[in-house]
Amino acid sequence: MSFRLYSKFLPSGDQPSAIETLSGGLERGLQFQTLIGATGTGKTFTMANVIQNIGKPTLILSHNKTLAAQLFSEFKEFFPENAVEYFVSYYDYYQPEAYVPSKDLYIEKDSDINETIERYRNSATMALLSRRDVLIVSTVSCIYGLGNPDDYIDLSVKLVVGESLNREKFLVRLRDMQYQRIDYGCEFGSYRVRGDVIYVNLPINDDIALRINCFDDTIESMSLVNAITGELITSISEYTIYPSKHNVSPEDKLKSVLPRIYEDMQKEVKEFEKKGKFVESARLKQRVNYDLEMIEETGYTKGIENYSRYIDGREVGTPPSTLLDYFPDDYVIFIDESHITVPQIGGMYSGDLARKQNLVNFGFRMKSALDNRPLKFEEFMERVNQVIFVSATPREWEINLSKSMIFKDQNK
Repeated sequence: MSFRLYSKFLPSGDQPSAIETLSGGLERGLQFQTLIGATGTGKTFTMANVIQNIGKPTLILSHNKTLAAQLFSEFKEFFPENAVEYFVSYYDYYQPEAYVPSKDLYIEKDSDINETIERYRNSATMALLSRRDVLIVSTVSCIYGLGNPDDYIDLSVKLVVGESLNREKFLVRLRDMQYQRIDYGCEFGSYRVRGDVIYVNLPINDDIALRINCFDDTIESMSLVNAITGELITSISEYTIYPSKHNVSPEDKLKSVLPRIYEDMQKEVKEFEKKGKFVESARLKQRVNYDLEMIEETGYTKGIENYSRYIDGREVGTPPSTLLDYFPDDYVIFIDESHITVPQIGGMYSGDLARKQNLVNFGFRMKSALDNRPLKFEEFMERVNQVIFVSATPREWEINLSKSMIFKDQNK
């Protein structure tokens, strides 16, 4: 499906020229362009028209949640038939794990996850993997580690009415995808079994459940229903179930990396001991042994993201997978308020490194924790395809990168 813009207004003033030139630049393969316009001059409407013209998966990058929410609302109105998604940090409260050497103070990670926003994040990645008419409004949360998209896809299950379904294997697969079995209720990312009927409460931004009717190891029928009331929404012939969380991996893959984590832990413990840092040595050994035992028994441990380099099969120093890796190669980015957002992208890595380096130096985390991080600025730039900077006051960097592609958007 292509993007279809709904609006009672038509482009006016400088907008038609800006829309035509920006769209033409994208079609010709220009990598960087800049759209200049003060607040209230119709930049969002101009962006919407360009998105409709090019018809490619699009990322709108904003510098804060408030502005991102406003843009999300506006684009939902412009494109009611398309997949307009919202991807921001899902923490209402977040106290990162940290250690303050001067006070010998260890601060354990503490957070309060907003369930609604977590659903929006899941909905965003599911949409990217299932359709082309996707527009995601995001903050710089998109440059943080999200989990390997290959594992995310490999764990997904496509169900087709009339095909066989091994019930026991399917329920194990749901567990691997981090769905929790419940007896009552409709918690998102859960499932329940009633005789030959399986209800999967989908982790998306609507209260929707997938109802699977089975008979003799065959899928007899499927439907989407209201997870709360059970009311039928629509009958379907096929559906792909994606993991309920992003940081997921097959059980056999998780267990296969445990020996390597243990081996590296032993090396780091010996390094501490050679330096006479026996407290740090004992601390690291105790922490990692506990984590490995939890992963072995349950497939998960608090802070498992700090071992993501092993789970993803990455080399030391290589960046994690992010939302950008879920986009197809031909996607387009609009960086809104680029004079603020671009420097913010560049500053995320350094702040994260300073905090985690203390954790590693004092034995609270293995060195692999340093590779659970946001993208460096140059890594972000390597992952972009085509970019349009949007700002009232673009910096010289954006202007020079865009060369002569500067357009004033004034709705006269």
